[in-house]
Amino acid sequence: MATKMVRVKTVISSRGLSKSKIYADIKKGLFPPPVANGPRAKAWAEHEVDSINRAYLAGKSETEIRSLVANLIDARTALVSGGQP
Repeated sequence: MATKMVRVKTVISSRGLSKSKIYADIKKGLFPPPVANGPRAKAWAEHEVDSINRAYLAGKSETEIRSLVANLIDARTALVSGGQP
């Protein structure tokens, strides 16, 4: 499965929020943290950004979005460990 990685400028554009708001949402558990994709670079999996945007569009509550974020992070672990969370 190919996973497109997107940098912060793309996330800002996609979400329509400032960089500081995106990082504040990460601290609150409302957005997944980026992953390192180089010594000084971080990015997000595009499907994770899309999932969060769809949840907001669907009117999900903060509790539901936190649960979605936790599931997305767990799925990252499963990808790396070959399906074992």
